Amino acid sequence: MPLSDQDQVNLLKDILKNHETDCCGSVSECEQLERLVESLMENSNINQNVKSVLQKIHEYSQNGIHAENINQHIEANQQSLSAWVSDINQFS
Repeated sequence: MPLSDQDQVNLLKDILKNHETDCCGSVSECEQLERLVESLMENSNINQNVKSVLQKIHEYSQNGIHAENINQHIEANQQSLSAWVSDINQFS
């Protein structure tokens, strides 16, 4: 059963919150973020303001997939993680 738009957004926020809280994560989580973002970007029901945030999250996930040290990558983006979750909550 496919995830609804809201389920995808909630999963996206959960992963971002976990990265922010735990200051660690995995490449597979970044790959999942990438898939979620790509799916949401194709969705015409998603608010345009959210799409601009999704583009930033996509870049974050791409960089995380290719990072030499995923935890350093996550730590370097702590402020952005919090802001993205806040922005998504505001527009969704």
